[in-house]
Amino acid sequence: PAPAPAGPETAEPTAAAPEVAGEAASDAATRSHPPLDGAAPARDLSVPLPFTPTVWAGASATARPTPRPEPRRFGPFTALQWLAAVVIGGAGLIYAAGMLVVAVRWLVSTAPVQEFLVRYPGEYHLPEGAPVGIPAWLAWQHFFNVFLMVLIIRTGLRVRTEKRPDAFWSPRGAKKRKTSLNIWFHQSLDVLWVVNGIVFVVLLFATGQWMRIVPTSWEVFPNLLSAGLQYVSLDWPTENGWVNYNSLQQLAYFSTVFIAAPLAIITGIRMSMWWPKNAPRLNKAYPVEWARKLHFPVMLYFVVFIIIHVALVFATGALRNLNHMYAAQGSVDPDAYATNWTGFWLFTLSMAVIAAAWVAARPMVLAPIARLFGTVSSR
Repeated sequence: PAPAPAGPETAEPTAAAPEVAGEAASDAATRSHPPLDGAAPARDLSVPLPFTPTVWAGASATARPTPRPEPRRFGPFTALQWLAAVVIGGAGLIYAAGMLVVAVRWLVSTAPVQEFLVRYPGEYHLPEGAPVGIPAWLAWQHFFNVFLMVLIIRTGLRVRTEKRPDAFWSPRGAKKRKTSLNIWFHQSLDVLWVVNGIVFVVLLFATGQWMRIVPTSWEVFPNLLSAGLQYVSLDWPTENGWVNYNSLQQLAYFSTVFIAAPLAIITGIRMSMWWPKNAPRLNKAYPVEWARKLHFPVMLYFVVFIIIHVALVFATGALRNLNHMYAAQGSVDPDAYATNWTGFWLFTLSMAVIAAAWVAARPMVLAPIARLFGTVSSR
């Protein structure tokens, strides 16, 4: 018979030819590369991939920039922010201080205030029998107190900021009661400071020196105001610490010795390793949170006191004042010993000793000393 003519019926198998060809190619590939036993069958190329394929862009591709690390923060601010705060805050304080000086200088130039300053020059006469001069024991006590206070402040700040102690200390026979080596050193310095303070107070009352720093007259308060006005106006009161302190000095020394120091001791004992832990009634009556909230501000008071005290020592006659406190040398005449450098060199030597102790206060040096009183370990 003759072949059928081409038409719509014969065109339909031709349109499905690509699909049939794809299946034939897949079958051929399977026959030529049969899957191994247990292997997955060959992938159907007509099914899209479940992920987006990536292709290496080549050596000329631009790499993504590495993000800059966050600047280190010291508390709430970075170092640059702290610097800006110090500069701006310092400029503001200097401006405010200048305005205060101008205002007080105008105030002391008025007639009523001048009469007040004449009546109350800034100091009052001490009682009869009050000692004159500074004895040698007081000079030594002054050095020991400065030495211990500087190290106590240093170790106290380290206690607040230390995260991972370098070493630990525990008393003999109670190895489970571990504390950091820095806390042990801080509290050991506290003990020495308390002992030095007790000796100081005993000698203070035994020799009559207490009358120099304990107010003995109600006139201390108007003279306090007078001395304050003179200091702020930069027309400082003429004083001779060898004989008497002005009322501002007297109350500052009294507050430091008889108020701030006892507060530091009472709050320090509450946070120390010697406080009884198994005393619920005592702990409830005196919570440790109260001690923590008060102990740090007291330390800040000592820091501010030391800064102002040292600044005034050098600003109101450095050689004379250093001779008083370090060489125990002086005179009723405030101009005497103005060229005597003994106190200055003793002061310089004491600063060198304190600096050496500051540098040496590290685990390598402290550990052998701590082992004399307990056990030192790294964990």
